[in-house]
Amino acid sequence: MGKRKITVKQSVADSIAQVSWFIESKGLISTADKYVDSIYDFFDSMADDRKSYSICRDNQRSLLGYKCISLKKIYGCIRRDRRRNYYL
Repeated sequence: MGKRKITVKQSVADSIAQVSWFIESKGLISTADKYVDSIYDFFDSMADDRKSYSICRDNQRSLLGYKCISLKKIYGCIRRDRRRNYYL
């Protein structure tokens, strides 16, 4: 199994931290930890070379070559394919 390089931008990491902080502020510390772990596990699963993803249905994003991926049917992640490296 090959691995792709996954790069998580600072703005994405900050957004994940903000959501985690909000969950923690409601007194759900273990839920916040599980949330962060599941997000980063999902990012790690994107590194699998055997998986491929479809181009976004949104016209502007599809013209840019973005591929849309859903996490738990609720969250949307967009990655851009550049020489087998993915940027979030």
